[in-house]
Amino acid sequence: MASVRSRLTVGYSAAVIGVLAVYTGAIVAQQRLAAMRSVGDDIRSTARLASAIIERQSFRGIAVDTVAVQASPFTPAVTSLLEQLPGFVIIGDSSQVFFWSAAVRQMQAQAENPALIPDVRGLWRQDLDRLTGIAYSSTTGATERRVTLNFDDVLLTAQVFDSPLGGGVRRIVVGESLRRMSESTMGILGVALTLAPLAVGLAVAVGWGLAGRVLAPVNQMVNDVEAITDGRSLHRRVVLESDARDELGRLAQTVNDMIARLENSFGSLRRFTADASHELRTPLAVIRADVERAMTTSDDAHERAVALEEALQQVSRMTGLVESLLTLARADEGRFDLITEPVPLEPVIREVAETGAMLGEERRIAVTTPLVEPVTVPGDAERLRQLLLNLVTNAVKYTGDGGRVEVTLERRHGEAIVTVKDNGMGIAAADLPFIFDRFWRVDRARSRSEGSGVGLGLAICQWIAQAHRGRIDVSSRLGRGTTFTVVLPSDEHLTSA
Repeated sequence: MASVRSRLTVGYSAAVIGVLAVYTGAIVAQQRLAAMRSVGDDIRSTARLASAIIERQSFRGIAVDTVAVQASPFTPAVTSLLEQLPGFVIIGDSSQVFFWSAAVRQMQAQAENPALIPDVRGLWRQDLDRLTGIAYSSTTGATERRVTLNFDDVLLTAQVFDSPLGGGVRRIVVGESLRRMSESTMGILGVALTLAPLAVGLAVAVGWGLAGRVLAPVNQMVNDVEAITDGRSLHRRVVLESDARDELGRLAQTVNDMIARLENSFGSLRRFTADASHELRTPLAVIRADVERAMTTSDDAHERAVALEEALQQVSRMTGLVESLLTLARADEGRFDLITEPVPLEPVIREVAETGAMLGEERRIAVTTPLVEPVTVPGDAERLRQLLLNLVTNAVKYTGDGGRVEVTLERRHGEAIVTVKDNGMGIAAADLPFIFDRFWRVDRARSRSEGSGVGLGLAICQWIAQAHRGRIDVSSRLGRGTTFTVVLPSDEHLTSA
């Protein structure tokens, strides 16, 4: 397959050749038109000159037939002047020819030339008859037409006078060969064909050089991208010395942005794999130790039961982890279908708050709902319940003993606003941008709570909010609590939109 440079060169050369062809055609057409106008001006001028000669000279009219002039009706002086007229000149009355110019007599001579074969003499006879026939076809006024003969093309102008000129002349016909027009056209075409190879060669050379210069940055870009062959080279970027506002600069910026996203994705994947391995390794090790302890403790049934119970707890923890990973994997692939239906949020909020109160009862954490307005949103009831329960559970988990958690629901500007606010330990400002990342957990939180999760809950919350065309925001101050805000479009907002 031809390279881009070759295709650009061919395209550029074809465009240049096309432009030259159109330009040459325009010049030829203009030249032909100018030549036709010049011939028309010449024959009209000749006709006027013949009319002036006839009007100013005295002559005697002698009738002649339409095949050949039998005797000149003009005086020698008039005839001498008429003989000087160029082209094909025919002068006569309404039905007779008084004068033929030398060009017309030459046609008659060719038609009667015994040295020519009969077919050629016949062609000349056809030209003579056609010329004289057209000369006498006009009946009044002045007409002009192009006549195609066997051996030439002629432009004729015929003037028929209502009042006879001196001696009874009523018709003056003047014609001129259009060979001049063809010769000028052929001259231009000859020059164009002579210069065509030079123009084509120059176009190819310029096109090849221009294409190479334009594609040089693209080749450099291809080499830079080829050098980034695996995840370990994603820190490199495409370098292009070009104005960032042109197409190549935008392409380089787009490629760099894509590589940056790939670098982030690969980094997230590596962290995800490492964190998942870490989270699975610990419960597996505990399960193995508990099973070995249960197998080696044959006499003490109580200790064996304790070992198996611990193993079961770790299995449950691993089950939750795997289910969370599966949920996020399906969400990333777009294979998680939500059951969309109108969902009243008020009962969901009260149910989730009641569950949170039960979780915080032992540590005297109060979970309250100071403001709950009736709002209905389109979405999946189970996933929305999971979203709110995760937020409330996290708030209870990271709030100290005797703390409080407030859950509110209100309608604002056609949207449902859910806030979960606690007065717990809070989150450092440096950690806020990462709390929705998978397996991200603040070390303080991990050390403060034995029941801390694996760092997937908030990632799932963010996915659920985005799947419902909403968003989730967070604000926090270290040691003064955290507030999560979930914004979802309500039925009223979607209807109005």
